[in-house]
Amino acid sequence: MALDEYRKKRDFTTSPEPKGQAPKRRAPLRKKKSTPLFFCVQKHLASHLHYDLRLEWNGVLMSWAIPKGPSLDPTVKRFAAHVEDHPREYGTFEGVIPEGYGAGIVMLWDEGTWTPEVEDVEAALAKGDLKFSLDGYKLKGSWVLVRTRGYDRRGESWLLIKHRDFWSGDLDITEFAPLSVKSEHDFPAILATETPATWRTNRPVVGGETGAMLPGIIEQAAQLRAAAERAPKRTRRSKK
Repeated sequence: MALDEYRKKRDFTTSPEPKGQAPKRRAPLRKKKSTPLFFCVQKHLASHLHYDLRLEWNGVLMSWAIPKGPSLDPTVKRFAAHVEDHPREYGTFEGVIPEGYGAGIVMLWDEGTWTPEVEDVEAALAKGDLKFSLDGYKLKGSWVLVRTRGYDRRGESWLLIKHRDFWSGDLDITEFAPLSVKSEHDFPAILATETPATWRTNRPVVGGETGAMLPGIIEQAAQLRAAAERAPKRTRRSKK
């Protein structure tokens, strides 16, 4: 089944991620009858910071992990590892994965709808050349995913490329719009809504990019949590 690999990698007794239900198959989508489908991009601070592009198809979210995030510049080809399908419910997930596979912080960085620009999506995927358009808060216009000959440790190697159109340009969208479209929070604020002490003794990584970023994020989250806990006390005193 489509979600077998997704479920095999996770322990749902500790992970807040949705388990997902069995997806229903649909016939190949034809261009003239195409209707917008859900898409999202989740910014994931795991062993390395990356962005997960997820496109709804056949009841699940096809997923590509993009280390440097999407680029609006048509001359930039961003590496994208094709990873396991995710449940449709995962598209709204934002929070903290405390341990195990994918341990880290997940931010809902963008969401919206996508529309295939091909007659047959299944055939385009098999060929390794999927053209589509996005209508999100941050990502819009025409794009293409092209499979390469390589194979990353996480999955098949693809390239995500922006087509030249009204929405293309040299703006670094990941720097310009870094916050969540769900909560408008950054990583420290998302962590602060959970338990900032989670990783003080059990961090998901000890080195690499995430290892360097985590101490500051955890400290900021702890300060935000402490400030939020003090706020009601000040309010009560002010009413006396």
